[in-house]
Amino acid sequence: MAIAPEVSSSADPNPLEGDGQNVNAPGLQYFVFGLFFIFGGITSLNDVIIPKLKELFTLSYFEASLVQVWFFIAYAVVGIPGAKLIKKIGYMRGAVAGLVTMIAGCLLFIPASQSAVFAFFLVAYFVLATGVVLVQIVANPLISLLGPAKTAHSRLTFAQGFNSVGTTIFPYFGSILILGSLATVTAAELSGAELIAYRQAESQAIVDGYLGLAAAIAVVAFVVWLFRNRLKGERHEQTSLAEGLALLKRPRFGYGAACIFLYVGAEVAIGSFIVNYLMQADVLALPEQEAGKLISVYWLGALIGRFIGSGLLRVINPGLLLATFASGAIALIAISMSTTGTVSGYSLLAVGLMNSIMFPTIFTLACEKLGARAADGSGIINVAIAGGAVIPAVYGALADATSLAAALILPAICYAIIAGFGIFARRPA
Repeated sequence: MAIAPEVSSSADPNPLEGDGQNVNAPGLQYFVFGLFFIFGGITSLNDVIIPKLKELFTLSYFEASLVQVWFFIAYAVVGIPGAKLIKKIGYMRGAVAGLVTMIAGCLLFIPASQSAVFAFFLVAYFVLATGVVLVQIVANPLISLLGPAKTAHSRLTFAQGFNSVGTTIFPYFGSILILGSLATVTAAELSGAELIAYRQAESQAIVDGYLGLAAAIAVVAFVVWLFRNRLKGERHEQTSLAEGLALLKRPRFGYGAACIFLYVGAEVAIGSFIVNYLMQADVLALPEQEAGKLISVYWLGALIGRFIGSGLLRVINPGLLLATFASGAIALIAISMSTTGTVSGYSLLAVGLMNSIMFPTIFTLACEKLGARAADGSGIINVAIAGGAVIPAVYGALADATSLAAALILPAICYAIIAGFGIFARRPA
């Protein structure tokens, strides 16, 4: 899943331009990789939950997309205030705060299930996403301080590989647990007390899944708290929102921030509805649970691409590689739109491979040469991740008006703009 690089330190959180600050914490990278795994996996579970809630509450595609709207709007609402909190309490305590908030979000699925009201699920998702944002605010600056500037593109891409491990594993097992039906009827066939009882029974699988996650996260939070004073060499300085917004006047940064918005939106839009897409009779005609398992293929492509991409970025111009991968995504979408059956289904799943290097490469290219102001830039980019709330909603509305296949023109346009940025930013800032 997309990663939010946000926090201001006296070092440049984009290591392309730093002041030499190093964090004295041997083995810290393993802790950060673990955080990437956790928030990546939890974010990808949305792709499994959406088709479940769509059936339970008989939602349109646009209404189902509200899960992603409420989840990703947290980046816009919480991102900058969250960064200020991390500056005040530090990385390790900030990680604990994020993990505890994630636990609270998981627990809120209990009353949401009992109420059998869709809006309560959205509230639970927003709280869960708030915790995810806080954890991401901690993870990215730490990765940026753990290596030399010349390997910035490669290092962040490699770290995102662990994020992709989570996004590959969680949907597979989530599909088994959550998408297995408890009944032989559907919500559309019921009403009144029977409908409420059906929703409560079916959503219990969601509750069980998130209760298990809450328990696992609690263990991680406890361990991190034990090591809360171990991080040495951490320094922070305060910056204003106005300073960050002024960076949008720079063409390279403004274009890059827009591409983060479009990339996250396109990636999330495809992932959100890929289960419904694969279930279609003219695609793979799969039952819901089997289609849900294939979400892992989508994210496995990103996993493979990120580890391969971390090597390619050491020898190939990052801008040109970005343009190549974005063009590949457009080609795969075009194939999926114009074909049926296995070719249509798996060509769309393969877009995950093309997504692999996009976020870290766009981020590092956009923030190149910002120097001491890169912290301000990372704050704006964090807000731009809210594209995951906007693009999927527009995609859902287009799908309602046309079809899931025809609506793929929207992410294709997003990737075309990203390809243009890669060509634009192929030269050093």
